Amino acid sequence: MAEISEHLETPGTVLWLDLCAPSEAELHELASELGLHELAVEDALDPHQRPKLDHYASHAFLACHAMRIDTDSERLVTTEIDVFANHQWLVTVRANEAFPIEEVVHRWDASDEMTSHGVSFLLYSLLDTVIDEYFDVLSAFDDYYDEVSDLIFAGTPLAPGQQRRWFHVRQSLVRFHRLAAPLREVVSGLMRREHSTVLEELYPYYQDLYDHILRVVESTDAIRDLVTTIVETNLTLHEYRQNLIMKKVTSWAAIIAVPTLITGYYGMNVPYPGEGRVSGWIVSLVLIVVCATGLYGLFRRKGWL
Repeated sequence: MAEISEHLETPGTVLWLDLCAPSEAELHELASELGLHELAVEDALDPHQRPKLDHYASHAFLACHAMRIDTDSERLVTTEIDVFANHQWLVTVRANEAFPIEEVVHRWDASDEMTSHGVSFLLYSLLDTVIDEYFDVLSAFDDYYDEVSDLIFAGTPLAPGQQRRWFHVRQSLVRFHRLAAPLREVVSGLMRREHSTVLEELYPYYQDLYDHILRVVESTDAIRDLVTTIVETNLTLHEYRQNLIMKKVTSWAAIIAVPTLITGYYGMNVPYPGEGRVSGWIVSLVLIVVCATGLYGLFRRKGWL
């Protein structure tokens, strides 16, 4: 960082400095070299910054988050990326190594014809790499909820482990939406004509970025609506299965109550027709069989059994 001033003295130089988990002292040293605003430095030191874009006299400050799904735990892995930018230099501050910067370097090196646009193109490459990963996350959510949709119609209740997994994925989806949606305003702010962060020649590229993040937000909203529908459907199916069980239990209870009623009647300590004779036993047995069979047939016809 001590050589920054020397490089910037050379006309036409574009400087990119990438820092991963820098210390507070390093950021303050950088601020003194480049004249960074103290509020921007404070935001970069805050580990829980929401996506935003701030314009200062000599530079702009941008915060965004790279995100991916951990295939083992199915948790959302995030990396906050803070960016200081003006027409001659760009500083990226990554919270951790979960977001590899090599892909951005590869895009920069593979586009020789675009390097003349300097910081504007480098910032575009960074944001494009971040947003492209969002589509991979959305694909993972789509696949998971397709699996869940099949499970809830399988006729078997979800195991506690599956319900816990469902809860964690839903938490990840909410967090993903909270971090991805504000990036739409960030890209829109970069494209405003009153700010000189983006060169005129690169406006179509940033418009493409805006379209991509808009698709991400709309897809996320669609998945959230799908999750709400799945939850409501699961509750409805649960209540439906409970009603079926209650119908079966009630039907069998009614069938069993018939023999109980008849044998209880014939067990009274009072004279009744057929008392002490075989004919009385036969009549009671016939009544039990006929009534129980009639109730069974009725419940079967109604679909309760």
